[in-house]
This record gives sequence, C-alpha cells and structure tokens, in this order.
Amino acid sequence: MKVVVLNRYFHPDESATSRMVSSLAFGLAGRGWEVHAVSSRQLLGAPEAALPPRDEFGGVTIHRIWTSRFGRRSIIGRVLDYSTYYVSALGWMLRHARRSDLLIVATDPPLLSVLAWFAAMFTGAIRVNWLHDLYPEVAAGMGIAIPRAGYRVLQWLRDRSLRSAAMNVAIGERMASYVESRRVRRELISVIHNWSHGDQIRPVAPVDNALRQQWGFCDKFVVGYSGNMGRGHDFSTILKAAQLLQGEKDVAFVFIGAGQQLASIEKQAKEMGLSNIALRPYQAPDRLSESLSVPDFHIVSLKPSLEAFMVPCKFYGVAAAGRPAIYIGDTTGEIPAILKAEDCGHAVPMGDVEGLAECILSLKGSPQHAARWAGNARNALERRFDCRLAVDRWVAVLGRLVAPKSLGFPQPVKAEE
Repeated sequence: MKVVVLNRYFHPDESATSRMVSSLAFGLAGRGWEVHAVSSRQLLGAPEAALPPRDEFGGVTIHRIWTSRFGRRSIIGRVLDYSTYYVSALGWMLRHARRSDLLIVATDPPLLSVLAWFAAMFTGAIRVNWLHDLYPEVAAGMGIAIPRAGYRVLQWLRDRSLRSAAMNVAIGERMASYVESRRVRRELISVIHNWSHGDQIRPVAPVDNALRQQWGFCDKFVVGYSGNMGRGHDFSTILKAAQLLQGEKDVAFVFIGAGQQLASIEKQAKEMGLSNIALRPYQAPDRLSESLSVPDFHIVSLKPSLEAFMVPCKFYGVAAAGRPAIYIGDTTGEIPAILKAEDCGHAVPMGDVEGLAECILSLKGSPQHAARWAGNARNALERRFDCRLAVDRWVAVLGRLVAPKSLGFPQPVKAEE
C-alpha cells in the first residue's frame, strides 16, 4: 500500500498549494505511510529552476517529472507548462501506479482529476480528489472567457471524475455543498479545512518582533495583507481605504508577498499618492512567525464570484500568528462563517471602503477588542486548524478507504471530526 500525491509544485517550493500538499505528505509519512509525490522540477517563483528528477525528503520519495518551464509570464507559456505536466503525469501514473495504490490528486494544474480518472481505469488505483479549487468555475469567476460548449464539456469531465472517485475532499462546507449540487453523492465528499503549523508559526509581540522594527513600524498600527496577490483577490477596497486614512499618521498598510496583481498594486499606490503603503517580498520560512506578526491584523479577500470554488488559505497562517482577520468579499462565505463562529474577525462587502476604514479605526481605538480577537484566532487554530489535526482527519479518510469495510460506501468526514 502506498500513497501518491500529485501536484505541480512540491517541497522546496513555497507556494500555497505546495505547502499544503507537502505538509500532508510529510505528515502521512510520519504516521508510517509509504508516500510518493509527483511534481514538476520547477519552483513557482523560479520556473527556470531544475530540481533533481528524484529526491527523498521528510520520509517522502519525490518524483519530479519533466515539464516545459515558461512560468507565469504569459498565458501561452502557462498553458504549455500545464499541458506538459498533464502528459508527463499521465505517463507516470500509467507506468507506476498499481491496484490499491492511493492517488491523492490536487488541483494544480486544473482538472488534474480527469487525467487521474483515465489512468485509474487502467491501473485500478484508488483515487481521492483534493479540491483546492474548482475549474472551470474559477476561470469564469475571474472573467476568463470560455465558450459555452467548452465550459460544459470541462464541467462534465470534471464531474465524472468526481463521481467515480473513492472520495473527494473539499476544503470548505460551501465547496462541499456545490460539489454535491453537481450530483456527486454526499457519501463521496469529505470536508477537511486547510491548516497551518501551530508549532512553527507562533504569535510574536510587537516589542519582540525584529522584522517589525526593521521595517519601521514600531509606532504604527499596521494593517497587513500577506500571501499571493492573485486575480481572485480584491485590492481596490484596501487601496481606497488606505487613501481615506492618509490623515491617520499612525496607521500603515503593508503588503507581503507576490503575485499577478503586485505590479498593479504598486502602480495604483503611486498614482493615488499613497505614502502609507509598504510592499515587502515573501519572507523565508523561518521568519514566518515574525512576518505574519508584523501586522496588528490581516486582510483576507476573495471576489464573491469565486465563493464556493476556492477558499483563501492565508487565513490559517494568520490564525497561527494570533492575529485577527478582516475579510473582504461575500460576507456569508466560508471564512466569514469561521470569523463569526470563533469571534476572531469581521467581514465587509467588496467595495465597502468606509466600512473597512471604520473597522480599522475601531480596532486601533480598542486594543482590548483587538487582543480578544487575536487570542480567539490562535485558539481556533489550536482547536480546529492545526496541521496535526488535519493529518488525523486525512488518516481517518484514507484508513476507511483501504480497510475491508470500505467495500461499501465510505462515510463522509466532517471538518470537526
């Protein structure tokens, strides 16, 4: 019995899906499972990287298959990188996957579950789809034009790959409900939220935070955004709130990370004459506690058109750092439901500049309120969203699939089990 995790990026890559997939693989290996990972030889931020074709790390055997290496500079290059990973991954599965092997199929590149479905028909491998996002819905939600016939064909193929899988793991309840609405039986859907490492990322007080001091925020109330600045996130509301608060000299905004919208954020900030905004690159993994603790609270955003099709995983790192979160997007969405249930943040609609500004000023003026939310965020991480708990849930799912009694329909695993 072996577990094979498929995702285009894997350790040492530091992108969001790579961190999740890698931590699951290492967690399963630590529980005694034989784990293999099938990834490309690229790094997200360095497509020219040529990682070794085979490696061992953390008890996981890493198979890095050949792909083109154009990176994210152009749509055509990205499509070629996707396509070559599809071809190489399909070839790898047909050559190496065996009956009763467990394939955990992530969603980078999109619709990888369709290729795994095809391969499993020949190899007899057991498929578990790990749904970080749902295509083609995500593409449509981002405004990418897809011909109606093509959209329906992609949906049909994706849905067939979900219905025929042994299990589909969604990262949120809204996503699970949508998958069920696509006529996937509920007993084939489990909900396991994304997570963070509470033992690796811990709250750092402002007075002890060397990075906060280095960046010149000692006497500031800092509003932060940390992570991927992609097309699915709203930054207009944040920038306009920063413009509205220019007169508050002790309020600063910091964007930490990179992504498709970074250049646009920098350009807009200059055009708007914003002197209260700082841009910083991703920080090394051993400085994440400091980096995530620089802001007094974080902003998490997702365009409402993408709700139920993806979940911003940056929230979980924010919670590990013991920081509140303000969510910009659908106020009834997945993350707002957590913020409300755990009393660790607030949600405002996209475009509600005044509402965001008022929330910032309210938190700045009420340290006790901010401290309560901060403590509740860390408590939520420890009770619900820590890596060790997530690995427990994954072990429960996989254990039922390989146990003799799993010849019947496996029961779904809820996020809180």
